[in-house]
Amino acid sequence: MLTDLSQHRALVTGATSQIGRFLLPRLQAADFTVTALSRQQNSATGIVWQQADLRTLSLPISQPSLLFHIAPLPLLPPLLTRLPLDAPLRRVIAFSSTSRFTKATSSHFKERAIATQLIEAETQFMTECQARGIAWTLFRPTLIYGCGIDKNVSFIARFIHRFGFFPLLGQGTGLRQPVYADDLAAACVQACQFSATVNKAYNLSGGQMLSYRDMVEAIFHHLGKKPRIMSIPLPIFKLMTRCISWLPAFAHLSTAMITRMNQDLCFEHTAAYHDFGYSPRTFSNNEMGF
Repeated sequence: MLTDLSQHRALVTGATSQIGRFLLPRLQAADFTVTALSRQQNSATGIVWQQADLRTLSLPISQPSLLFHIAPLPLLPPLLTRLPLDAPLRRVIAFSSTSRFTKATSSHFKERAIATQLIEAETQFMTECQARGIAWTLFRPTLIYGCGIDKNVSFIARFIHRFGFFPLLGQGTGLRQPVYADDLAAACVQACQFSATVNKAYNLSGGQMLSYRDMVEAIFHHLGKKPRIMSIPLPIFKLMTRCISWLPAFAHLSTAMITRMNQDLCFEHTAAYHDFGYSPRTFSNNEMGF
């Protein structure tokens, strides 16, 4: 176990993201001095907030610090490049996504581009840290939920609220492991205390494996509604997607997303459990944040 947490100074980028909202109070509880960076202004008690654009910012690191990068990973390598070589950044914990695996062979070119961007950002991040002697840890979570702002679980809930049912392609047999944002925040604090996590990447999945259909049913139950699920053929599903994709809330829908309802997107988190005690909660009986 690491006993020196770099004098308990933490810089958090993407601090208003769903993980950031849980991470900030956890860092405060662990006696970190926290500086939070975000595009939106905030006034949370006990935290120094800086409103900043990460695309042009130089990280404000003047004392030994840990960086928790919760913002999109492609923004991180340029941030590190702009950092003075003598800047006392000791450790970086950053987030990618298991999408770098699941979308790499997607039929949708935008999804393939996302996967490529993540893969390249991961490589650049590790290379830059190695060149500067900065210890790094990379997390790749599965479907994140917990604040009502995600495009997976919360999207399903909004669809149910709006239309009173939820459509599935076939039976929706693809397995999922939704992960609660607070469990990822806890992983950040846990990982920085263990030397076994230095210069390693971890897949972080949720504590329950369930089918896409079962996940939708759990959301219905959480909303206090009787599940109304319709199995729809692909041609009709494509037509339905085109009809509602003009609505901002559904603009991200694609045929590739639909077909993944019957694909398994599961990842082991055994290494994270062994190295720093990662133990995520289950989905069906958990607060979903909407």
